[in-house]
Amino acid sequence: MSNFATRDGTTSYRERFNYLPDSHFHNFRGLTLSSIGLGTYLGNPDDTTDQKYTAAIKLAVSLGCNVIDSAINYRFQRSERSIGKAISLLLTNNFKRSEIFLSTKGGFLSFDTKGEIHPREWFKNEFVSRNLCKPEELVASCHCISPGYIKAEIEQSLKNLGVKGIDLYYLHNPEIQLMEVNKSEFEERLKLAFSALEESVSEKKIQFYGIATWEGLLVDSKSKEFVSLEDIVKLAKEIAGENHHFKAIQLPYSLATPDAFLKTNQPQEGKLFSAINLASNLGLGVFCSASLMQGQIIGYLTDSLRQKFQEKLKTDAQLGLQFVRSTPGVTTALVGMKQLEHVKENLATANIETMNTKNFNEIFE
Repeated sequence: MSNFATRDGTTSYRERFNYLPDSHFHNFRGLTLSSIGLGTYLGNPDDTTDQKYTAAIKLAVSLGCNVIDSAINYRFQRSERSIGKAISLLLTNNFKRSEIFLSTKGGFLSFDTKGEIHPREWFKNEFVSRNLCKPEELVASCHCISPGYIKAEIEQSLKNLGVKGIDLYYLHNPEIQLMEVNKSEFEERLKLAFSALEESVSEKKIQFYGIATWEGLLVDSKSKEFVSLEDIVKLAKEIAGENHHFKAIQLPYSLATPDAFLKTNQPQEGKLFSAINLASNLGLGVFCSASLMQGQIIGYLTDSLRQKFQEKLKTDAQLGLQFVRSTPGVTTALVGMKQLEHVKENLATANIETMNTKNFNEIFE
């Protein structure tokens, strides 16, 4: 059994859904990925939510969604474990590991309990005492990207997910490091983390890696939290040359928060680009989080905006997903789904062709 999603596996997955338009599937590093992916961030850390996520993932995969996203700290590791249960059930129902693209993240402290936690003490007991990290590598009492910490997190995520390999592993909100260290130290920490991630690729524990940010790629270049995508790729090349495995970014993008496409704040060779456009220039995949702004756009779209979309799209959720997945340069629109009715509603969008360039541009007029 494959450790990862593969070219043949994802092609086979696409062939299962030959009734869906080609525009629902996008190419990422030779893999065929659905333009809508399932996220697992929200929800209570309880058995009921676990069961909902597991059922939602099973249904989503059966409806044409083969991108599943998580992070080790989501719901005290329970989101990853819910995915693991769903994958196990899917494998007994004629699906293959090679058809499904799994991404997760590491960086935040990843407690697996709802009990009272003293973060620095926990970090000291779990990681410093094992010589995996140094006390000063913990930032803001919640974030660490040291090599020992990241590799330990990868091992735990593999265990939680019940798989031998993770397709895409993100450093989770690395801009948090800039709260306590300067840019030079930040880049040194990134290089060490990238080295550890390249080792994990060699060990066949991950296939690709990237960064998942919230504000880092979107703020003004003078902001302390600003992360230059051009510089990040240069760091990856310093570590592993042109054959590096830094291949994707994740960032928030929606009808309500379109800066990732519209705001030209990312420099490249003296010119400015939006984060999505620069990622496309650099050959990176773009996975968009908060595609529906965690449901907050629903009920707030104007009639004039709704009229710019295809008539077959009936709900605000469908319109929001259509906007994100139609954006040039976007690989997958991620949306949190744990209710079966939401899975059906959102995946119904897959039956509609994405917007052409003319119609997409009209949204901004």
